[in-house]
Amino acid sequence: MSSRMEAGVGPPDAEGAPSATRPTGTTSARDLRTALKAGVPEGAGSAGHAPGHGGGSPRGGPVGDGSSSSAPPRDRSARNGAPGDGTRGAGSSPADAPTPAPDAFPAALREALGRRGLSLERVSERLRARGIAVSQATLSSWQRGRSQPERARSLRAVEVLEEILELPGGALRSLLGPRRPRGRVAPARGESAALQVLGKDSVVEKALGERFRHFNQETGSLLIHDVVTLGERGTLSNLTTTNVLRASRAGADRALFVLSFDDEQAEPLDIRVTSGRLGEATYLKGLKSLVLEIHFGRELAKLDTTVVSYAVDVSPSREPATHYERWSRANLHEYLQQVFFHPDALPSGCRRYFRDQVGSPPRGQRPISMNDSHSTHVLVSRCKPGVHGVAWDFGTPE
Repeated sequence: MSSRMEAGVGPPDAEGAPSATRPTGTTSARDLRTALKAGVPEGAGSAGHAPGHGGGSPRGGPVGDGSSSSAPPRDRSARNGAPGDGTRGAGSSPADAPTPAPDAFPAALREALGRRGLSLERVSERLRARGIAVSQATLSSWQRGRSQPERARSLRAVEVLEEILELPGGALRSLLGPRRPRGRVAPARGESAALQVLGKDSVVEKALGERFRHFNQETGSLLIHDVVTLGERGTLSNLTTTNVLRASRAGADRALFVLSFDDEQAEPLDIRVTSGRLGEATYLKGLKSLVLEIHFGRELAKLDTTVVSYAVDVSPSREPATHYERWSRANLHEYLQQVFFHPDALPSGCRRYFRDQVGSPPRGQRPISMNDSHSTHVLVSRCKPGVHGVAWDFGTPE
């Protein structure tokens, strides 16, 4: 599995457009609303994450450092103007209309939201009721100026937003700046670091789409504790993660996490957030990946810390799990992984290992022992970027 965390496990081999299903959560029904109607976030790509090794093996790890942010969408089909018409404005050329200030649209959107007293969750619900799917993460990105509406459906959403916020027609849309340039731009620092570990076109990148470019750049993980629990058939039963995050800049209020599975039958059944609040939970079946957005409950000051804790119950896979990995794009102060085995499915041996990149050969393999509670663990201090994992074997040792 992998999450916005700094971790990850091998990429699934499924291809094609992913489909999204909604896991059940015990936090609240509203917290589990799926943001991706068609299985792909606005501006998202279409394929999968880091490769996995061994049937049914769980993967684990944060995607990034545990901060939240949405990447600016790059529209390849429609410019600002009437939805889908490919023009810039209603009968005017770029030379005729003054260019709005870069912060004009987000500032106006924030002011209108504040005046109406509507939360992003409520606005997203009202948009959905009118047949327009815009996630809270996307709305947050718009009001912070990290991205702007550019696609035809996004521009339609802005028109409906003006109605919801009781603004004159065009009040928000007229403040949109020029469309973002086409083509590949230089990777952001966090994206570049993630690519070093994940490689290009990873499952994490495809699951997050345009959000991958800037995701979790407002925070960094200090320490992560994963507890992996296997069932009586040796399949992944539960993953519980605690992530201590520190804000690298003021204003961070959420983080994205991506958990990837090796077996398509291993799907999330229930999600419990015990520290933080679940804002989004989307399972992309085609990518065998779960995207979580967890809110901190407040905006962090620079260098402030917060703790995010969540647990995911998983349906049994076809084959027993063989390993759990977490990838990290930055140095962690400490990473602790515990694996608990069922008394009826004990391994013949366990070992720890490290990979420089997802999918690269493991190195530094060392046996690790199991205790009377049928568990083993690995503790890594001054954890360098890469993939840290624990593997085990079922059956009679040679």
